[in-house]
Amino acid sequence: MSTKTRDEALALLQQYNKSEALLRHGYAVEGVMRYFAEQLGEDADYWGIVGLLHDVDYEQWPEEHLKVAPRLLAEAGFGEDVIHAVLAHGWGLCSDVKPELKMEIVLYTIDELTGLITAAAYMRPSRSVMDMEVSSVKKKFKDKGFAAGVNREVILGGCEMLGMPLEEVIAMSIEGMRRVHEALGL
Repeated sequence: MSTKTRDEALALLQQYNKSEALLRHGYAVEGVMRYFAEQLGEDADYWGIVGLLHDVDYEQWPEEHLKVAPRLLAEAGFGEDVIHAVLAHGWGLCSDVKPELKMEIVLYTIDELTGLITAAAYMRPSRSVMDMEVSSVKKKFKDKGFAAGVNREVILGGCEMLGMPLEEVIAMSIEGMRRVHEALGL
């Protein structure tokens, strides 16, 4: 397991990403990963670091997403475990690396879901996740025209791999995002 700190992970993310939206997405995924890890009795710092770094190469190399990330992570001293997990979140989309570990499957599942929850929060009068309900996210999930870029098949496939119902994954994702709502501006 990687022995790097969150501060080192954040510095690497910020080195290659300046977009506030991409940074907030990293914080959202980190928050949800930490929450899942806590609930599953896993290492929340490790899961959080992987969540924070999952899109490290996206802003500068969007057409080569996950092709540049392994080099960036290796050069920064992150281990093969982190590199594998980051690659696995793009399985079937821009990577052939299948998520195998529970942590990798959670990342694969919630990456797209955090985008949907963020979009749903922006539509609320409160513009917040603090009063977000699972039912409202599920309603937006069913509306294919809403946040059309969100790959719902990935989310459903991930839920199946986790052996968890969509509603539970949504609830846990909302809770994880609530814990970092200030960093998200939500």
